[in-house]
Amino acid sequence: MIITVSGLTGSGKNTLGELLAKELGYNLVCPTFKDLAKKEGISLMEFQKKAENDSDIDKKFDEVLKEQAKGDCIVTTWLGPWMIDADIRIKIFASVETRAKRIAKRDGMELEEAIAHVKQRDENNRKRYKKIYGIDIDSEENFDAKFDSGIFTPEELLRKSLKIIKK
Repeated sequence: MIITVSGLTGSGKNTLGELLAKELGYNLVCPTFKDLAKKEGISLMEFQKKAENDSDIDKKFDEVLKEQAKGDCIVTTWLGPWMIDADIRIKIFASVETRAKRIAKRDGMELEEAIAHVKQRDENNRKRYKKIYGIDIDSEENFDAKFDSGIFTPEELLRKSLKIIKK
């Protein structure tokens, strides 16, 4: 079974994905632009800017994602639900403020900087994915379940997701 968990920056998709993979004994497929930026020795936002001018970066990233998403796995990427033929698609969301607080804590930023970062990444990715693939990442029609991670704890999200998966 392939399960995708999608969400914007700081939504909790990776946290839920890790919990699901551990609980189900599935492989976790979690490639990120952050990892690619680190390999190139540049900041995430510099890498995002580079991707805005070179659609091959996204296309190669998504081809690697498709190759990795085999067998029983949890895929945690923004575009997983559109790129992968998944059995279950879960969307995680939270307010900009909630997501920014998480990013600020995780990445050692001031809250105002994190809010600007979250808004910029969301907008850049929305535009890029619409331009490259015609995908509207705000669309919710492809999902089997949608959960607000600003309301539910990671453990509650895990329990809710498992109920959906077991059905």
